[in-house]
Amino acid sequence: MTFAFAHYASPVGTLKLVASDAGLAAILWENDDPDRVRLGAMTERPDHPVLVETKRQIGEYFAGTRTRFDLPLDFHGTDFQKSVWAALLRIPFGETRTYAEIARELDRPTAFRAVGAANGKNPISIVAPCHRVIGTDGALTGFAGGLEGKAFLLELEGAAV
Repeated sequence: MTFAFAHYASPVGTLKLVASDAGLAAILWENDDPDRVRLGAMTERPDHPVLVETKRQIGEYFAGTRTRFDLPLDFHGTDFQKSVWAALLRIPFGETRTYAEIARELDRPTAFRAVGAANGKNPISIVAPCHRVIGTDGALTGFAGGLEGKAFLLELEGAAV
């Protein structure tokens, strides 16, 4: 399978949007670790319908007029990772959760470290809001877009941290 990609200049740096025929597969950061999300061959196709719609909705998000995304998503990962990423999609705009809270939500209360690892591998940043996950003590923790990027997104959403 070959994925389509396009670049998007955002307030948190240039993002690489990646889509399959099934939906949005990734939003990658400018200085992303190339081993964090592995998808395979990609071709630049800024006219791909999923990427065009993603750019529109991401633009609205950064403009402060969109609080929820409505895009087809094509997650690639293990079943556990997909369950964590599905939990991310349930975190409301402007709210945060801890790794432990997500582990409890998944009925795996001791799996908070595994939740953290899956969160770190989330391929669809911003849309699947891994930036809304914080440490138990309220501290901002690791984020592929950097802690400044995480803080920016939480501030944009008005999250109290």
